[in-house]
Amino acid sequence: MIEEKIALFTIFGGTGDLARRKLYPSLYRLYKKGFLNKKFAVIGTARREWSDEYYREIVLDTIAEITESKEDAIEFASHFYYQAHNVTDTEHYASLKTLSQKLNEKYKLEENHIYYLAMSPQFFGTITEHLKDQGLINDTGFNRLIIEKPFGHDYESASILNNQIRSSFKEEQIYRIDHYLGKEMIQNISAVRFANAIFESMWNNRYIDNIQITLSESLGVEERGGYYDTSGALRDMVQNHILQVVSLLAMEPPTELKDEAIRDEKIKALRSLRIFSPEEVRNYFVRGQYGPSTVNGENSLGYREEENVADDSTTETFVAGKVLIDNFRWAGVPFYIRTGKKLREKGTQINIQFKNMPLNLFNDDHSVPLEPNVLTIYIQPTEGFSLQLNSKKIGQGLETELLNLKHKNSAETSANSPEAYEKLILDCLNGDATNFTHWDEVASSWRFVDVIREAWDQETPEFPNYPSGSMGPVCSDQLLASDGFKWFWNPQK
Repeated sequence: MIEEKIALFTIFGGTGDLARRKLYPSLYRLYKKGFLNKKFAVIGTARREWSDEYYREIVLDTIAEITESKEDAIEFASHFYYQAHNVTDTEHYASLKTLSQKLNEKYKLEENHIYYLAMSPQFFGTITEHLKDQGLINDTGFNRLIIEKPFGHDYESASILNNQIRSSFKEEQIYRIDHYLGKEMIQNISAVRFANAIFESMWNNRYIDNIQITLSESLGVEERGGYYDTSGALRDMVQNHILQVVSLLAMEPPTELKDEAIRDEKIKALRSLRIFSPEEVRNYFVRGQYGPSTVNGENSLGYREEENVADDSTTETFVAGKVLIDNFRWAGVPFYIRTGKKLREKGTQINIQFKNMPLNLFNDDHSVPLEPNVLTIYIQPTEGFSLQLNSKKIGQGLETELLNLKHKNSAETSANSPEAYEKLILDCLNGDATNFTHWDEVASSWRFVDVIREAWDQETPEFPNYPSGSMGPVCSDQLLASDGFKWFWNPQK
């Protein structure tokens, strides 16, 4: 039986792209499913001078493609209210408090508040300090704060930001969102490991040769050139999404599948990451930037030709690296990571390559190895699993061939599964922080990434070094080849 959730959502940045593309459709899906019903309200705030009526029209427009009943959609939108707001103006918070109290009484919201900061992180500290000082944080119901990345641009700035926020909200009230943790197959990693003895018993350095994580994007920076040129792939993708996936793959079994137990083990895994010296960075991490090329008969711009990008930019659009985890389970097992823009194919997948048989009995030359067994977890756009096995070819002799045991979710199943933001918002309503990042996770990730960034900043790279539509620079392949491995997923083959 679905339990109705009761809360007032206050969305700072309510006119922005994130709110329109993700938040309003996600809230509507929760409404259609009955998780939100009569006892909820949404306040959108931003600088623009909008009326409630105009704001509701915008909300209706954002959910038009998923609307089944116009009357139902109008009823949903009637719970939305707008207040023009300057986040630095104390008087505006007094007005926000008045509106909050009015809606609390009207909808019987039990003083439950979720504050969603869907705007630039530079305002996070200012907003949270005002929320506390102006009495918008109460002791009657719950107070929860959802914040988006980037959470700082290095460890020092992240620590300062965290201290600002923690002066108003307790750690257990803070929900640092990483939408990758809301993806169905990312959440399935725990099921693959802890619900299957065949894998968990082999999930260690005795049986696993290497693990590969690829987050490949076929598009360039598009309209995000201004932001991206100050960030780059290392900060934009590795510090959060990729290291979160690493922690889920590497963590020890938790005592129970609940937020504190899971997060404790993820933190331990991230603290076990080897922090490299500058010399090791040169050996274990490579970077790239896409250049112009012709893809499918069409000219494709290089990164330096994109809008709001400097002509001589040295910002990386590609990162590949070898991550090492110094504990008993993973000593000696490389975690290869790879992410980039303007690559050949869009997709996210994890490949776990198991150690090979010590002797190939199926070949006269026993020194020729068999193909390795590989477990693949498909994250997006395809969702599912595959397991690569060696099998005897039909007919005379003992020649082997590769066999793939594969399960992929149907297009209908994927389309009807909850979207990441929908799941994460519902988790927050339930007070479940399992799929959000704890400060200790953020801190460990920044400590790891900062060393790489500092080493790179001492050198001028020769960019661009890979054409649009490829799978990155040659040095990415060489990184694995030096260890006797190769990228398992290679759309260029």
